[in-house]
Amino acid sequence: MTHHRDFYAFDASPRASWRLAVLMGANARTYKFALGQALLDLAQQGRTLVELAELAAAYSLHLVRHLADNPQAPHSVQFGDNDFLTVATQESAATLTAGHPTERLVAAAERSMPAMVMQKFHNLRGQTTVPHTFYELAGPPGHRQVRLTPALLRLAQSEQTPLLTAELAARWSIVECSFTTGVGRSLIHEGVIVDRDTLQITDKRRRRPVTGLTQATAGFQHGRCLICTNPLHPDAAIAVDHVFPFSLMHRLAAVGPWPGPDLDALWNLAPAHFACNQAKSDRLPTQAELARLAARNDAIMHSPHPLRCTLQLTLNTAWPGRSAASWPQFLTAVQRIIE
Repeated sequence: MTHHRDFYAFDASPRASWRLAVLMGANARTYKFALGQALLDLAQQGRTLVELAELAAAYSLHLVRHLADNPQAPHSVQFGDNDFLTVATQESAATLTAGHPTERLVAAAERSMPAMVMQKFHNLRGQTTVPHTFYELAGPPGHRQVRLTPALLRLAQSEQTPLLTAELAARWSIVECSFTTGVGRSLIHEGVIVDRDTLQITDKRRRRPVTGLTQATAGFQHGRCLICTNPLHPDAAIAVDHVFPFSLMHRLAAVGPWPGPDLDALWNLAPAHFACNQAKSDRLPTQAELARLAARNDAIMHSPHPLRCTLQLTLNTAWPGRSAASWPQFLTAVQRIIE
């Protein structure tokens, strides 16, 4: 888990812990996203202690709203009669009509949350946990309460909260897409593409947008501009930068076919301030920018599902019969083509 330590060392804050949990934790179901959104909602109100039933209601409502459009677990998973997703499916129509979860759904969430999603939210793969915790369960079994930690309150009331919320929603959409029958298998084998006109991450097979590129990738660069490294503020103009300028493909094509990888692909696209992107124009990336791009791509490859698969395919197939062992090696090879 060296990578997780490196990611946290870059920004030793609750934000980095949150991003590790949301963006890089395992996703057998989507429960952590529903819990994460419910926690942010309550912490933004300045709450420090909530009844488990209240958290369960918020959690259930977020999950049911997503369940109406997309699967929240792989179709291969078999659910028992008392499984929370079984109950959520059965109570979905009544919940959506009323605008709040049914008593049966809240009760099912209260029973399942402590041992399932709440126990696992802070966990990463490899039996490690994130450096900060965001809640603690308290009280006897019949009257459970949830203490929201100062780390969560600082996180939820910071200027980057809208970006964190957008990152969570984007990750949720990506994971849902990977659970869709048939589509999940194609995404694992083929990855995703970026629609150049809309800057949406798109399912190759169906040509349907999955989520926005900025929302899906900003968290892996710590919510910072890849060019200047200052925070990306949600109310500021944000562009998507081609780290290696896309114009290179046309410029070098004048002397022969472009021999390198597609520069209009996920590996080379990074959120940046609009002003920084404009000032950079068509200049080549600096070594510092390439180091940040390598770290960002490596971070994405430690997240499950399609984005990871997409970048792995890039490393494996950038040149016929040749693969790159790492992102620094890959980026160095692209530089040599230009030189």
